[in-house]
Amino acid sequence: MRIVVIGATSGIAEQCCRLWVQREACDLLLVARDGAKAGRIAEDLRVRSPASTVEVVTLDFLDAAAIGRLAAEAALKPIDIVLIAHGMLPEQTRVQADLGLCRDTIEINAVSPALFAEAFAHHLAQAGRGTLALIGSVAGDRGRKANYSYGACKGFVERYAEGLEHRLASSGVRVVLIKPGPTDTPMAASYKARGVKLASVEEVARISVRGIDAGRPMFYAPPRWALIMLIVRNLPRFVFNRLNI
Repeated sequence: MRIVVIGATSGIAEQCCRLWVQREACDLLLVARDGAKAGRIAEDLRVRSPASTVEVVTLDFLDAAAIGRLAAEAALKPIDIVLIAHGMLPEQTRVQADLGLCRDTIEINAVSPALFAEAFAHHLAQAGRGTLALIGSVAGDRGRKANYSYGACKGFVERYAEGLEHRLASSGVRVVLIKPGPTDTPMAASYKARGVKLASVEEVARISVRGIDAGRPMFYAPPRWALIMLIVRNLPRFVFNRLNI
């Protein structure tokens, strides 16, 4: 199985890779901004699965030309799965106070995933096969004062995935959107420090791999967030605006 992982240093992405190589030998292309960290992950995967091949590529995640070249080179061999998993989650108060950080948050969480998705969707559609999976978030379901900059980006990713699914519906390519709740990864360290209950990265990765295997268009991880966010989405404004969430 050939798998391309964008944002391979993501905690969820790393755990997904471990699950994939655990069950079969894989040809993995890990794409990251932090080459040293990605290299350590690659070495760990090689130890876990000596029969697997693991390559690391680093690039500017906002360089459209570089992203296009990466996708074209990766597609020289058939691709089974592309997982787009990168992101950043700064405190909302910091984003409000720093327009540069606001721009970075939007570019990394919204613009960059769209560029990667478009680049790989083109080659998967030409091949008529493969799965394009994107990690969204429950935060994208409704704008909340606690994280509306990040949440707006994840809402954008959801609409983008929905449009790609519609475009590729008859192509043989499956588009999958994964919507994790708060997960125990380094990106959510501030949530953990405040005592927020977090799902384990192992649980979220298991659910994600199963959903990708099944080609499910959208799912929550863990599934309980589907009910939670159904309630949140449907709260009347006069109630919602009084909540400290």
